[in-house]
Amino acid sequence: MVFALKDTWLWDSWYVQEGNTWHGFFLQAPKSLIDPDLRHLNATQRHATSSDLVTWTDLGTTFEPQRNGLAWDDSTTWTGSVVSDDAGLWHLFYTGTCLAEKSLYQRIGHATSTDLHNWTRVGDGLALDLTGPNADTYEKDHMVGFWHDRAMRDPWVMRDPDSDGWLMYFTARAPGIAEPNAGGCIGFATSSDLVHWTLRPPVFTGGYGQLEVPQVFRQGAHWYCLFCTSSQHWSAQTRATNPQTPVTGTHYLIADHPRGPWRIPPGPFLDGDEPCRRYAARIVETADGLRIMGFADNGKDNFGGYEMDPEPVIVGPDGLLTVIPIAKAAE
Repeated sequence: MVFALKDTWLWDSWYVQEGNTWHGFFLQAPKSLIDPDLRHLNATQRHATSSDLVTWTDLGTTFEPQRNGLAWDDSTTWTGSVVSDDAGLWHLFYTGTCLAEKSLYQRIGHATSTDLHNWTRVGDGLALDLTGPNADTYEKDHMVGFWHDRAMRDPWVMRDPDSDGWLMYFTARAPGIAEPNAGGCIGFATSSDLVHWTLRPPVFTGGYGQLEVPQVFRQGAHWYCLFCTSSQHWSAQTRATNPQTPVTGTHYLIADHPRGPWRIPPGPFLDGDEPCRRYAARIVETADGLRIMGFADNGKDNFGGYEMDPEPVIVGPDGLLTVIPIAKAAE
């Protein structure tokens, strides 16, 4: 039973568990737009709950841009993540863009909630931008004609396993790289209190033009950084060293520590196809093991726009991840 809405497209998602209840947050846009490519500039966030990640209770819109024509996030509120602090307050970190910049510059915002549905921005909501001493380690200005935006989006926030602080990972690009598809990077920032963030240099660069929707988690002896990308954004080196035809979907980096060094693992792309079957996937840990969640894509002409049912993910003895399709898992 997939999570689908009659009049609304759903795509990027993120999840958090509260007791026995899973809370899912989804980008949404009306199907009345007709062209699915238009959904990106008409996105808000939707909230639903589930006990099993299969059957969902829809709670409607939970977060949207500041509609005043003046705010840094008055155009879009895109993909993010949710964490709880030691006092039990929920924190949403999200991507924002503004109309004044034609939605081309992305920044990271911050809001809080006591019930996971009603959110209040912290100050004006802006948590992090590509400014300060380490800004030059990023493509901090829009390289018009070289790339389609100034990338700083999809924040993934988690506790720092080495301290009482917090780590943030995000989609960005590195400067000074001649090949556009070799400049994608995983940005990085740290905080002691979830409010004040320090921009750090990227923890990984290369392989693809963009590494979207990062998610960092530990399983066994290894750390994994999930990301998604398009077949059009494989670098020349990746095309040369990976024996398979480029696909669109979700892959991952692997490391021994959350600060890296991160590397692209050997072997096939984790969860890809052409046209793309599932995009912007997350891996969640359930009582029955790891499960991968993401939205049905299928390409523009047959865009799915709904959340697919979870499928099992196994970790091999070599630490590499494998997705087990539902049909195979049932055998």
